[in-house]
Amino acid sequence: MTHKLSREIPATAIPAGDAVTLPAGSEVFITQTLGGNITVRTDRGLFRIAAENAGALVGYEAKPEAAAASTEFNEAVVWETLKGCFDPEIPVNIVDLGLVYDLSIEKSAGGNQVDVKMTLTAPGCGMGPVIAEDARQKIAALPTVESARVHIVWDPIWTPQMISPEGRKVLGLE
Repeated sequence: MTHKLSREIPATAIPAGDAVTLPAGSEVFITQTLGGNITVRTDRGLFRIAAENAGALVGYEAKPEAAAASTEFNEAVVWETLKGCFDPEIPVNIVDLGLVYDLSIEKSAGGNQVDVKMTLTAPGCGMGPVIAEDARQKIAALPTVESARVHIVWDPIWTPQMISPEGRKVLGLE
């Protein structure tokens, strides 16, 4: 099903990662709606539309994201939050894709400081900063988080063997 854009909206070109503007009246076909963001195909290619612009897609009803089950902050909550982040081309979250290498939490008087080290499926992926920023924003929104940083690293190099059993099942690799 195609949707028209009721207004001009910012988007990110996939896989280049370039910021673009999709004009009002553009026809788009939704290919993925995971993690709150929307991946669409147009006659110009694939684009990622941020959740806050979903209202511009005529006839599309955004499904609300599941609320956090607990307001208590701990490492498990951060991992679960990261499972809400997706590569806009792959229907598996960044944790199950094996992209998150390290997570550290440092407690301070002002709250928690969270640092994440993650990689990408390919070094040339222009969407890396977009995916990392999505993860950072979602972590920063957690209760008692004072700061969140997400670093893209290349060691070790990602391989498909890093995909979790859950991710393999979604991708049909079992």
